Amino acid sequence: MSFDVTVYTTTLITLIVIMDPPGQIPLFLSLVGQRSPEYRRRAAWQAPMVSLLVISVFAIGGKAILNYLHIGIPALQGAGGLLLLLVALQLLTGLGNAGNPKASEDVNVALVPLGTPLLAGPGAIAAVIVQVSSVNGEAAGYLAIAAAIVSVHIVVMLVLRYSTFLIRVLGVGGITLLAKIAGLLLAAIAVQLVADSIMGFIAQGA
Repeated sequence: MSFDVTVYTTTLITLIVIMDPPGQIPLFLSLVGQRSPEYRRRAAWQAPMVSLLVISVFAIGGKAILNYLHIGIPALQGAGGLLLLLVALQLLTGLGNAGNPKASEDVNVALVPLGTPLLAGPGAIAAVIVQVSSVNGEAAGYLAIAAAIVSVHIVVMLVLRYSTFLIRVLGVGGITLLAKIAGLLLAAIAVQLVADSIMGFIAQGA
């Protein structure tokens, strides 16, 4: 069984552009910056693992799952956008952190929103489903897609793991400022997802 380098390269580049590992750094630091070093290290590998699990599930049976539930990509985009908007509002207002520290400590941000929908979001899920559909049942193509999915998550894990060193430089004040900036960026991403969802629904109805 050969290895399809073209499919691997295409899938890898597509996922890196969509998941944007460097772009996750400010969001990651804003969510875990005030937690313990042990929590930060754990979140740095838990978030990519959750994303890897979600994307793998959709790569294997995504089309069947969506068809069975009668869910389209626009619906995924809308749901992801609304969830990210809630997180963005928490970062901007400080609610859920300063307002209720205990509740914040009980929430594993590596699962939501880091693992999904920030990493394993509608864009990444849709890209993987499209790639799997395009290989036409060829084993070499499936192997290449699987290798690309694992590779991009290794990159994400390394980026998040070593981004925690920035916390020592930024300090508490820097992390707070970063949280506000990240909240604004996250709100913009959320609005874009909702807009894409609306356009998707319009296109389906046309």
